[in-house]
Amino acid sequence: MIEKIYPVAKHSEETFRRSVVKTISYRFIILILDFTAIIIFTGQIKIALGFMVVSNIYTTLGYFIHERIWGKIKWGKIIQKKDGK
Repeated sequence: MIEKIYPVAKHSEETFRRSVVKTISYRFIILILDFTAIIIFTGQIKIALGFMVVSNIYTTLGYFIHERIWGKIKWGKIIQKKDGK
């Protein structure tokens, strides 16, 4: 379906550096959301900070691995031939 909307879209494999930057920016947003939600539910900063640290260590690694795996999957990508077509 996306091919019909953007027929000239180009896709290539992600670099390691791009995956790292995406992971960091995503985790920053999630840190803020986690902290906000836990403060709302518990009203305790100490609990919110503890959860943020523990949760974001393993979920950051999980997200990074997930991104790298999906970067290797060809399904759903539009592959451009060398001649530009």
